Parts: sequence; C-alpha cells; structure tokens
Amino acid sequence: MAAATAVRPDATLRGAADTARAAALAVAGGDVVGDHQGMEMVEDRLATHYFASTSSAYRGWRWAVSVARVPRSKVVTVCEVDLVPGDGALLSPAWLPYAARLAPGDLGPGDVTPYVEADPLLEPGFEATGDEDVDAVALWELGLGRPRVLSAEGRDAAAQRWYDGEHGPTTPVAEKAPMACSSCGFFVPMPGALRALFGVCANEWSPSDGKVVSLDHGCGAHSEADAPAPAAERVSTPILDDFELDPV
Repeated sequence: MAAATAVRPDATLRGAADTARAAALAVAGGDVVGDHQGMEMVEDRLATHYFASTSSAYRGWRWAVSVARVPRSKVVTVCEVDLVPGDGALLSPAWLPYAARLAPGDLGPGDVTPYVEADPLLEPGFEATGDEDVDAVALWELGLGRPRVLSAEGRDAAAQRWYDGEHGPTTPVAEKAPMACSSCGFFVPMPGALRALFGVCANEWSPSDGKVVSLDHGCGAHSEADAPAPAAERVSTPILDDFELDPV
C-alpha cells in the first residue's frame, strides 16, 4: 500500500484569515468572534481557520471557517462556517438508546425491558456447559418450562453483585454481628450451584429479611445470639406524710 501523500502548505489560504473572520462575523450575527487560533490544511487547496468564540453561552467553543481556491487561482472562497467544540467546551452527554439508559431500580409498574436475544448472562435451558452443577440446575429448570436459564457468566455476575452488596460480609452490620448467617436458624439455603455461597434470610427482625445473604453475612438478630437481659425495674413504695401540707 502506497504511503499517503502529505498535504502541501498553501500561502494563499493561510493569508485568508481576514476573509475567514468576515465570514464568521456574518454568520454569528454579532461581535462573538474572538482571536484567530490558527489554521490547518485539510486537503490540497482546502484549509480551515479557527477563531475563539466569545459568546458566554459557548465558552470553549470556536468558529471553524473552511476556505478553498481552485488550481492556479489566488481567489479564496469561503466554503462553510461552523461552531465546533474546542478544549474545555461544555458538551451534552452522548446519546444512549433506551435499553442502555435503564439502570437497576429504574423499572416501575407497567415498564417492560426490551428482549435481548443474545444475552451473555442467559443460555438455553437445554444447552450443556460442561459444569456438572450448572448443567444439573439447567436440566431441572428446563422442566419448569422456561426457555432460558442463567449461564455460567450470568451466575457469576449475580454472585459477585450480591457478595459485594449490602447483604455481603463487608457491611457494617455484618462486621459487628455476633455470628454469621451460616449458623442461623432463619437462614434458608439457596438451591443449585449458588447454595455454597448464599441463602435467604427468613427472620422478620433482621434488616435482611427476605433478601439474599451470603453465608458470611450476619446481623444482631441471629437465632443463637443472646444479649444480657436488662435489670428488673424496681419501684420504691410510696411514703405518705400526713404532716406535710401543700400550700394552696
């Protein structure tokens, strides 16, 4: 492949800064065209001059004026005037499709997520993965009539998310717990491959009630934990003094 030919400098176009500024002023419709910020060659006999924007609404932007000339001519023609972002320009966020804009917790009543045909977190229930535990779960779930089940990647992603979340071992309530969930009578182990790491809390007194918790999570509502009973309240017998009169 032949090397690309370098664009030749053009003294005529470089000297057309005043022509480019006049074109920018005509388009801007006001005194919002600032200092000349240089020129760059785009192609042979085609260049772009840049000017700072002094508009308070477009700080960091600049005016780009494209100029050109025909071969063997000294007459410069303005091709286009644009307002383009420069360094530090305030830009709108990149557009995201609706499906990519959703975040966990955004769905409300009546909302439906779009179907993802090639979701890496799912796989057909009848497809073998080579992992005996995962395949056993998939075969069982296929009997429930679902066309897809968690893939190994989907299972690992969920396990990591749960373990790092507020019902894992590193939260303040878990670090101060007297014992771990694995020894609690209210701990209901999960079926399948996730059984070795997670279960569900069934203690209404626990802040994790009804939530997936890790075996090494914990809280103060552990079934085998105990706290010192408060001392019995003692009320002294009232003393009646008949010789004490209350002034009225």
